[in-house]
Formats: sequence, structure tokens, C-alpha cells
Amino acid sequence: MRNQLETINPASWPKPKGFANAVAGRGRLVFVAGQIGWTPEGQFETDDFVGQLRQTLLNIVEILAAAGATPEHIVRITWYVTDKREYLARLAEIGACWREVLGRVFPAVALVEVSALVEDRAKLEIETTALIPD
Repeated sequence: MRNQLETINPASWPKPKGFANAVAGRGRLVFVAGQIGWTPEGQFETDDFVGQLRQTLLNIVEILAAAGATPEHIVRITWYVTDKREYLARLAEIGACWREVLGRVFPAVALVEVSALVEDRAKLEIETTALIPD
């Protein structure tokens, strides 16, 4: 159990790689609005998918810190990507970026391909839920 959070997986299922099927715990919930790969000032520094992912994750970490949370408190993430093929083609880079910014955190994850995001240059948007244990 990480920080009093319990990862749930049916006993007969194989252990998932890079995510959890479910996470349980008690405490203060923090809901982070969808974040995209621009700086806090609203500026894109890159149009590269992994570059935008890195900035998105940094934004999430900063918001969590303002709430008194760390990446280890993340229990659920929903990704919205404009190109699932690019996501799948760059999984190794995505994993490296994830570990660099968040560490070895494996929340419940959903990924949805969308036709567009509100900001035209955004290649992905990530919503995050964190649970700070009692």
C-alpha cells in the first residue's frame, strides 16, 4: 500500500503494467481539472507530443503541491489524446517521461482519443484525481 492507498486487482487477473485496475483509500480528494502542455502562463513551448506531456505532468505536480499532495497521491488519471497512433508509437518515451516527473506511480488510467481539444495546439489533456490519506 503506497501512502495508505491500496491497489486493487482481482486475484485471477494478471498484474497490469503501468497502471492499476483500481485504487482505494480514505482521505481528502483533490480533483485536478484537465491540464494541457502549456506553461502556467498559457504558452506552448513545443508541439512535440512527449514535450507537451512533460509540461502537462509538471503542471499537475505543481497543482497537487498547492493542495498538499504529491504524485504518490494520484489515484486516477484520464488522458484525452488527439492521436492514439502517436501515443502508441511513443510508449517508451512516454514511460520515461512519466517516471522522470511522477516516479513509479501507477493509478487507475483511462485513455480516450478525441477529434480535437479546446486549445488547437494541444495534443493531449489529462484530468487527475488524487487522494491524500487521513
